[in-house]
Amino acid sequence: MSELEIKQIENLLAIDFAHLVKESKEDGFRFLDRLVDEYRDGINTFHKPGETLYGVYNIEGLLVAIGGLNINPFTENQKIGRLRRVYVASAYRRKGVEALLLNEIISNARRHFDVLVLYTDTESADSFYTSLGFSKEAKYKKSTHYLYL
Repeated sequence: MSELEIKQIENLLAIDFAHLVKESKEDGFRFLDRLVDEYRDGINTFHKPGETLYGVYNIEGLLVAIGGLNINPFTENQKIGRLRRVYVASAYRRKGVEALLLNEIISNARRHFDVLVLYTDTESADSFYTSLGFSKEAKYKKSTHYLYL
């Protein structure tokens, strides 16, 4: 999908992604609501060393996917990164958007962290992450998968 562009999101509150939040709720996920709340409250703004928040935009400039990288908040080890708040609009799933976004996040994570962890409770996400080389094991606190970088 060459008409897509990945950009780092510097200020989440300055972009329009209500459509993604709405769709994610309809899919039964509340984590984009938490992303907005935590960002607005200053709890998680993806601005610590190594952290970043990315958006994937279509040719019209509409945000179609989002995902971030944090220092893992569930450990004292600052060399463990955590994949956070990854969501892809349903019309863009299974078209390579997920891999495009994750490859960018993993590339950034390699420059700052030794391990990347995540938590998921869906079978489709489990299959996707293991296809990217993540190991499925609760080796790290509050995580289901990890990848040595």
